[in-house]
Amino acid sequence: MKGGAVYILANKRNGTLYIGVTSNLVTRIAQHRSGEVPGFSQRYGTKTLVYYEAYDDISEAILREKRLKKWNRSWKIELIEGDNPQWRDLYDQITGFPLSRE
Repeated sequence: MKGGAVYILANKRNGTLYIGVTSNLVTRIAQHRSGEVPGFSQRYGTKTLVYYEAYDDISEAILREKRLKKWNRSWKIELIEGDNPQWRDLYDQITGFPLSRE
């Protein structure tokens, strides 16, 4: 089984949060940003990658996603701000180049 990642998207600092899991983080975040992913993320405009964790095994990422979704909001914000206090968009960090901004 191959690796994966759990990630958190936001629509703004301290705004709406979306937690997801994927086997291809770069592609999945690009899909969210372009509006290709219907549902919660599209409806609330959660397009900014504010946190992610990579795993060697996708099943570990899935387990972590399920646990994070049960956390209360303040814990999720503490997790984000522990690594990303400015709520910077981390997309450039995972791709090495900026995605065009609309």
